[in-house]
Amino acid sequence: MSVPYETACEGKQSPETPEEHLARLLGRALNSFELPDEVLCRLTAALAYDGSLHSAHHSGDLHRLTYRHTWLLADGSAVTLWELVHNTARPTPFPGAMAAPMPEGPARARQDQHELYADETELRTAMERLPLPADEPQDFDLPVTVQIPPMPLPRHVYVPDNSADHARRLLRRAENADRPGLDMLRLLSSAFAHQITQAFGRPTPAGEARLGYSLYEHAFLLADGREVSLWEVEHTATPNGRHMCEVYTSEAEARGAMARRASRTP
Repeated sequence: MSVPYETACEGKQSPETPEEHLARLLGRALNSFELPDEVLCRLTAALAYDGSLHSAHHSGDLHRLTYRHTWLLADGSAVTLWELVHNTARPTPFPGAMAAPMPEGPARARQDQHELYADETELRTAMERLPLPADEPQDFDLPVTVQIPPMPLPRHVYVPDNSADHARRLLRRAENADRPGLDMLRLLSSAFAHQITQAFGRPTPAGEARLGYSLYEHAFLLADGREVSLWEVEHTATPNGRHMCEVYTSEAEARGAMARRASRTP
């Protein structure tokens, strides 16, 4: 999870959650009431947040900044809001002094105004309306630009379920001595969605082909947006032919265990 630009510039880690980031942005934006309800509803399922400075333009005491705010959702999709920050609005005079000249110094400093847009085209239109000097470059690709790589999206399509309990039951039925322990159980206690897929398409030793082997990936989505997978091997390579469950933390470990058992089976 990334930090917003205020704390990033200060070198501090933000304690805010994705929901708090959104609330702060909406609270300072002058046009937050214009954002589509559909976008705001989707953001209620945000898991992680990433913010970056997208462009900057300075002309004398005037400036215009744009920021990209991206949230990762539980379904693996992402929502981006574009923030425009500028000080091109005329300073507000002191109450009762409308006819008097504006005072010099800090009292007439221009205040930043914040606007939010759900579409980059709307952002560009808003930028073009700003009263910046005509002889200054007005292109979106400005000299000072900071960009970050896109946020990685989940590899799986998760289904919200009683996933922490599923993880407990999976580890409880594992019979291999090197199965994941308490640390993994604690980590998966924050899982709120998971997906089970059967692994196919890998060559197997000849011994595996005549035994009852199945390999499953149990992928879990954690509350902080991380993905953790456990690999389950179900087989009948036991003295009495009964089904046995083994669980490993990687596909390579699981397939290695399958190969070892197959080589020991007559």
